[in-house]
This record gives sequence, structure tokens and C-alpha cells, in this order.
Amino acid sequence: MKIGVIGTGYVGLVTGTCFAESGNDVICVDTDEGKIDRIKRGEIPIFEPGLEELVKRNFAEERLSFTTRIQDAVKRALILIICVGTPPAKDGSADLKYVLKVAHDIGTYMTSFKIVVNKSTVPVGTGDLVRQAIEEEQKRRGEDVPFDVVSNPEFLKEGNAIDDFMKPDRVVVGCDDPRTAEIMKELYAPFVRTEKPILIMGVRSAEMTKYAANAMLATKISFINDIANLCELVGANVDNVRKGIGSDARIGYQFIFPGAGYGGSCFPKDVQALIRTAGEHKYPLAILQAVEEVNSRQKCVLFNKVFKAFSGNLKGRTIAVWGLAFKPNTDDMRDAPAVVVIGKLLEAGAKVKAYDPEATNEGRKIFGDRISYAKKSYEAVEGADALIVITEWNEFRRPDFDRIKALLARPLIIDGRNLFDPERMKQLGFEYHSIGRNQ
Repeated sequence: MKIGVIGTGYVGLVTGTCFAESGNDVICVDTDEGKIDRIKRGEIPIFEPGLEELVKRNFAEERLSFTTRIQDAVKRALILIICVGTPPAKDGSADLKYVLKVAHDIGTYMTSFKIVVNKSTVPVGTGDLVRQAIEEEQKRRGEDVPFDVVSNPEFLKEGNAIDDFMKPDRVVVGCDDPRTAEIMKELYAPFVRTEKPILIMGVRSAEMTKYAANAMLATKISFINDIANLCELVGANVDNVRKGIGSDARIGYQFIFPGAGYGGSCFPKDVQALIRTAGEHKYPLAILQAVEEVNSRQKCVLFNKVFKAFSGNLKGRTIAVWGLAFKPNTDDMRDAPAVVVIGKLLEAGAKVKAYDPEATNEGRKIFGDRISYAKKSYEAVEGADALIVITEWNEFRRPDFDRIKALLARPLIIDGRNLFDPERMKQLGFEYHSIGRNQ
């Protein structure tokens, strides 16, 4: 099939590349000429394991191409997939200006039947707005070219996006025309050969499914973080509690790891947008309001622990930070807990030495020269008064503790991801604090 993907951000680049990998002719569009030039040279703008190799191979084999001209994609492709950003507005709602700009452009250039697929995360009812925008442009041109609008939300986890796309748990397709549904089934057939379902539903139901899925996962994270904090107060161990509830098939183990709160490009803005949508219908989503409140509070937990450890005086102290990205296997720092923790450390007068395998450049964009950046993990620890672990990169799971102890000015570790065993840390002579464990 001939596919146009508008937007080469995280979702767009993964989507276009994976469709090309399955044999389709894909043209990716972005307004950023510099980014398109870099991608053509093989410079991938995001860190996602496996993506660089797929982009280079499919580009070399001419199944994948890149342009700044949306008219080229509209002319060539049957299926046009919108993958532009929907950043949160000041009131928490999703800003649809980029989505609707693409819709107007499609309406301006289309001369034959198109299937317009919205893969951007958008509020319920956006499909109607996209259809309206295309019809407005056609009316302006005096044309009446047939088209259909589809909602096809993505469920990609950063750091595992290629696998998630190639081997999805399910594919959700929101459309009202049976013929369009069959084309979408054909498009996704190579990815569901293990009998995973392609779920056909109405456009609004598909739009709601995306928000509901992310809201549920965010709820699980905030729930276990709240329980972890209570465990510390009552003398329980959240590791045991997690096993006790996770073994219940109705609950499961996924997304019940206590930590420093969720971040990234999806959960924070999607929870806020769903709360906003409900508010527009005068229906308060009390559970999600609490989820957001708990998450905001959780991002301060690590700072509070180190602040308490130094009796409320961090002035002049040097704090090592392991992990800047909101999760491992990505360089994404959007709404990352590290941003809050480091910000509060700086406000308290501390110096920060940070290390992250991939997110250093993103860290520089946020903090500039207000903190220092180590090229290696142990370099960050040298001479520091404490070490805070914020992101659970694999290389942090089995460090050389003797080396860490020798490098630290004070053998203090604040573990925001419960990577280490409290009893062993005690035996090694560390002052050790983690999340929700009675230690």
C-alpha cells in the first residue's frame, strides 16, 4: 500500500518505518527541513532501540522516503496518517492546532479518495473536527472529493516501540465505513498473524480507548506509589505487598512498581486532557484528579528523603544523580521525575552531578550549565555527598558498590526505583533509603 505519514516525531517515525518494513511504500512528511535532512543522512532524532537500523535499511531499499512537502504525500498515498503533536494547553486540554493544520492541508491538495487516519492522541470528537476541516477546504476549492476519517490510536512504549508495533496486543480501528475497515485490516494483517485482535469500533470509541488505556496505567502507578508511602509509615514492605496483589490475575504485576512517579509524553498530558474533557461535560473524574495529585507529590519524595538525611541543609552539598530520562531506553525527559528532583535540589542550594546513558543532551536543554554532566556513571559519584538513583537503566542494577562507597564522601544512596536489596546495602555499610520498604 501507499502510505503517507505526517509528522516524524516519536510516533510518526516509528509508524512509518514499521509500515515500510512490512513492504509498504511510505513517505514521511515533516515541516522541519533540518530534521528531514538529518534523517536522510541516517541521523535519527530520537533514541529508540532498533529504530536507526530499520530506518537506514528501508530508506536504502527505497520503501521509505522523507520530504517537507505534504502535497507529495497527499498526491501519492491512499492512506494518510496524522502523527503530529498534541501538546497540553494551559488549561490541560489537548492543543489540536497541528492536527487541524494537517487536515486543512489534506483538504487543499487531495484530488482522489483518501483514508485520513488520526494516530495522534486526541480528545473524543476530534475525528469530526478533522472531517470538517477537510470539507471546508474542499468547499473553498469548489470540490467534493470523497474521503474517510479513521481513528487508529497508538499503544507504543518508549524503549520498546518497534516490538509493540510489530507485535501488538491489539489494533484499535475507529471507522464507520465497512470498506475502509477492510482496508485497515489488510494494512495491519502482517502484524497480527498470531491471532491478536483488530478491534473495529466507532471513531469516538477509538479516541476514548486511547485515553482510557493510558489513564488506567497511570492509575496503577499512582496507586502503588501511594501504597508504598503508606507501607513506610506502618512498617510494611511494598515488595511483598506487590507480590501479594500482583499474583492476583485480576490485577497483574505490570505497572505496579513503586518509584518516583510517571512522566513522559503520554501519561501526564493524557490524564490532564481526559480530566479536561470530563470537565467540559460537567462530570468530575475524581479518581484521575487524585492520580494526578499523587503523581505530582511522588516526584518530590526522593528530594524529601535526601533533604531529611541532611537535616534540612543541602547548601554546598554535591548530589550525584543517576538517570535523567523518565524511563530507561529513551532520551525523553518530558515531565521526567528527574526534572523535579534536580530543580528542588538546586533551589535548596545543592550542586548536582548527573549521568544518563542517553539523555544528557536533553538535560542540557533543560538545565544548561546549572548542573554538571558526567560521561560515566562513576564519574558522577566521585566526591558526591549522596547518590540518587532516578531512572532504572540496566547498567545501574549491578554496580560496583565497593567502588561507589570509596568514591562517595558519605555512603548515602537514595534509590528511587528499589533496585537494590536493603539488607545487603546495610551489610555493605551504606545509609540506604528506597520507596515503601521498611528498612
